[in-house]
Amino acid sequence: MNNDLPLARPALRLGTSTYSYWHFKPPRTPIETVLEEAHKLGLAGVEILHRQMESEENSYLQRLKRLAFQLGLDLYNLSIHQDFVWAEAEEREKQIAHTLHCIDLAHELGIPSIRVNSGGWRKGGSFDELIQAKGWVDPWPGYTKEDGFRWCMDAIAACLPHAERQGVMLLLENHWGLTTFADDMAHILETVNSPWLKAILDMGNFYFEPDMYAAMARIAPHVWLAHAKTYFGGGTWYTLELDYARVFRILLDAGFQGYVSIEMEGAEPAETAMPKSVAMLQQAWQEAVASPEEG
Repeated sequence: MNNDLPLARPALRLGTSTYSYWHFKPPRTPIETVLEEAHKLGLAGVEILHRQMESEENSYLQRLKRLAFQLGLDLYNLSIHQDFVWAEAEEREKQIAHTLHCIDLAHELGIPSIRVNSGGWRKGGSFDELIQAKGWVDPWPGYTKEDGFRWCMDAIAACLPHAERQGVMLLLENHWGLTTFADDMAHILETVNSPWLKAILDMGNFYFEPDMYAAMARIAPHVWLAHAKTYFGGGTWYTLELDYARVFRILLDAGFQGYVSIEMEGAEPAETAMPKSVAMLQQAWQEAVASPEEG
């Protein structure tokens, strides 16, 4: 055997978040519909948005799991919403309880990971105001940035034993707040330093970094799942011209082997935007594999 041969790059495991088909506005697209559409597109799996589920009853969970298996799809992540930045201990406990509950939901669905957020310094405004405030990164009066990190890391630590028992990874996403900037996100990951805590890279969320690709490279060694934002028809709040091949090279060079999950958040209907997203990302992956030295 020639041990000097270069290691083969992993194949693209492309899936979609159910969010690609529902942007929090009525009517809510059923998860079953997304599974059927993912199958038609030849995708490898689906990431479920917790808020998009119609029920938490076991019969519903098992119906989704059965349909995914029938269609040959993996259910690889449950994307939840929680916020660990609360000054009040009882509020943080509520967020921890919600996270533990979602770990159990993922376990029942046969899903090996959940998306968690750090949370941030909420100012009670709209998402447009969050963008204007560059992610709400400034602490509330009377508190420090270190307070937020301590609350967040303590809460994550409280969830990790149950995550390990249930075999469900916690994947921290760069989803504003304390993870608006890569160094801060890496600080959380590297301080907690658990094999049950890794990262999701959202390619569209290092919006305020002076060099978003350098930011992606900073957290790439921790990334087990990537969210590929696409913006056909124009994004709801902003549109990025992302060099997906460059992002894939960054991830591959860091040893990435996980799923790439499409998050199509453009105004174009998913029926036409999703096939375009699939083709675009498949082409970008081929370019990344063909020219790794350009990363």
